[in-house]
Amino acid sequence: MTPSWFERLSSGLSRTREGIAERVATIVGRGPVLEEDFWDGLEESLIAADMGALASSEIVGRLRSHARREDLPDAAAVLSALARMVADELPEQADVFEESPVTVLFVGVNGTGKTTSVGKIAAEAAAAGRKVVVGSADTFRAAAIEQLRVWAERAGVPIIERDRGADPAAVVFDTLTAARNTGADLVLVDTAGRLHTSADLMDELKKVQRVARAQSTFPVRSVLVMDATTGQNGLLQARSFNEALELDGIVLTKLDGTAKGGIAVAISRELGLPILRIGVGEALEDLHPFDRLEFARALAGA
Repeated sequence: MTPSWFERLSSGLSRTREGIAERVATIVGRGPVLEEDFWDGLEESLIAADMGALASSEIVGRLRSHARREDLPDAAAVLSALARMVADELPEQADVFEESPVTVLFVGVNGTGKTTSVGKIAAEAAAAGRKVVVGSADTFRAAAIEQLRVWAERAGVPIIERDRGADPAAVVFDTLTAARNTGADLVLVDTAGRLHTSADLMDELKKVQRVARAQSTFPVRSVLVMDATTGQNGLLQARSFNEALELDGIVLTKLDGTAKGGIAVAISRELGLPILRIGVGEALEDLHPFDRLEFARALAGA
């Protein structure tokens, strides 16, 4: 039997969950009175999962008060309460991929899975009956153009591309022209990976965004694709991209390869950005719309 999405998500977050579960398991048989080291250990577990020191401290503080007030009877009750509190840290906002019509620019550093994410979302949207156009504005890597072409063919959607080394903004211009001509309601644009510390590359990305906003007849959204395994460094990336582009959301990939799934909370809390999609594998169905309570339950083991 094919595992359900929640089972795949839970499996992907298993390494994050282990430290939390080990600490919470010590509640069994102790009743309502928990020693100081329990709460300290739980806070350390959340920090180790890259949830951030302040968020971890505040969540544990609320959980501690709740446990005292409600006389939580066992580990399952603690985990359930923890999941709800983690979910409360995650903003619930509109999914930009559900807007219609909309243009979405995918940005991020190299190796985060931007091209694959564009392809998967294009395939999902096309299968749902939307008219999709994808633009291959990562003109620095021939492999990226070819990879997106394969995804576009698989999804049965048109792809707009230029030769390697072409101006990415020109690809965006061509893509939006094609979208108008074909009546597309979803435009997905792949951009080249770039270091968030490079001013020149970030300026080029701003140009791409300006051209998109000037040429698009419908809203333009900018989404950061981030590799969860980068942990706190990913938070630095998100800060830089958000300062440059005023991001509209995050696609968080590779959650199956990290013990630091709490980074979703750290990003959402600090930047107020919604997690739009999460990925736990390479298959099409392994990139999924984000559900904050489902994620929190899988993270906490509730």
